[in-house]
This record gives sequence, structure tokens and C-alpha cells, in this order.
Amino acid sequence: MTSSPIELTVPHAISVAVSDDTLTVDLSDGRTISVPLAWYPRLVHGGEDERRKWRLIGRGEGIHWPELDEDVSVEALLAGKPSGESQESFGRWLRNRQGPA
Repeated sequence: MTSSPIELTVPHAISVAVSDDTLTVDLSDGRTISVPLAWYPRLVHGGEDERRKWRLIGRGEGIHWPELDEDVSVEALLAGKPSGESQESFGRWLRNRQGPA
């Protein structure tokens, strides 16, 4: 018996919306995926204006929030993977964001 490999193509993002608790991405294949905002602590700690300032990267393979230094790939969203940032890295970012104590 022979089997042929399945080729999977990852759709690209075409639109993004961020609410107080959800990241929602419209995909090129017609699907919309929503994930908990809690998966991305930098987005949680970002202001409404900062969350609105996103841009697509890699022809829609991912989303970048320049003011929050956050990147999210469509592939990770589809795989159900939350941010892989370490607590140490996030803590440094948060401390720098809050300024000197």
C-alpha cells in the first residue's frame, strides 16, 4: 500500500480585530479564527490604540503590532499555540513599558 503526503497550505490573514478578550483574524480561505487575548500578554497589556495599530507581515503569514513588539503567525493561531514568550522576557518588557520605579 502506498500513501501520498498531504500538502497543507496555510491561508493568510486578511483582517484583524482585537477586543478586550479576543483576537480575531479573518483568513484568505474564508475562515475566521478567534483565540483568547490572554494567549498574548503584550496585547492584553496594550492600550486600545496600540492594539489597533497592526500590520500584516510576510504577505499575511503573520501579524505585527509595532508599538507592542508582538508578532503572531497564522500557523500558530491555527495550531492553537499561545505566545511562546518566556515569563522572564515578558517581565522585562513590562518593566520597561512601565518605566523606572
